[in-house]
Amino acid sequence: MTTTGRATAFRGQLSLPLTLLLIAPLVALLAWTFFLPIGRLLLTSVTEPTPSLDNYRRLLTEPLHLRVMLRTLLIAFGCTVSALLLGYPVAALMARPGRFWPKLTAICVLVPLWTSALVRSYAWIALIGRRGVINTALIDAGLIAQPLNMLYTSAAVLVGMTHILLPFMVLPIFSALLSLPADLPRAAANLGAGRVRTFLTIVLPLSLPGVFAGCLLVFVMALGFYITPALLGGPRTLMIATLISQQATEALDWPFAGAISTVLLLMSVGLTVAFRRVLRLDRVVAHD
Repeated sequence: MTTTGRATAFRGQLSLPLTLLLIAPLVALLAWTFFLPIGRLLLTSVTEPTPSLDNYRRLLTEPLHLRVMLRTLLIAFGCTVSALLLGYPVAALMARPGRFWPKLTAICVLVPLWTSALVRSYAWIALIGRRGVINTALIDAGLIAQPLNMLYTSAAVLVGMTHILLPFMVLPIFSALLSLPADLPRAAANLGAGRVRTFLTIVLPLSLPGVFAGCLLVFVMALGFYITPALLGGPRTLMIATLISQQATEALDWPFAGAISTVLLLMSVGLTVAFRRVLRLDRVVAHD
């Protein structure tokens, strides 16, 4: 190795050939496990049974499929809003100085991540089923005569998805709040600002990058969520991921499943790009 090469490596910078060599295994893994299947599925959607866009035309013209797409967007949006409303106070509590309550809150947020989403979805079935814990308690208390139909509804899917995706909203907001200088709220208080005004004018605007990141994570994950809608929603509350599974495994219509998957992928990529642009504009405004 030449003196210049040693100096470059010493400064922590790698040459271009060495960098490409290091990332080659990752690129090969992504190409084999992600890009190749997606490419084949996309190709199938436009070449079978004949080269055309009939599968996409079918998806965008049949009322059933349009209702499924609209339901998916509405549930994903509702899940994002509810996760934000519930997650922001939790993240603020985690970011507060102290030992007991912030640590206890962090444990309550992180422990569910170690539990499978399948297990947590079945737990909701045990809670809201016709013979579940909630209906049994209400009947025993004499508040209702017949069990409530809470399972296999859009509300059940929304509640279950919010519960499972809540940590992905809390953690980015917690990271943004933790990075805020502690002197800013104190300075605002010294200048006569109350807690509400300090939050609205200082804390909330500076935490918007974490809010945007959390909303993006939750919304995109909710668009393609499969386990919870399949268990808590049933056949009457179809979402896009469940529809893809039915077309691929039951109807064996892989071209149409590929068309739905492609539309879902484009929606996710488009939303990601839009959120990044909004976040970039937010940073520009903050710097100004």
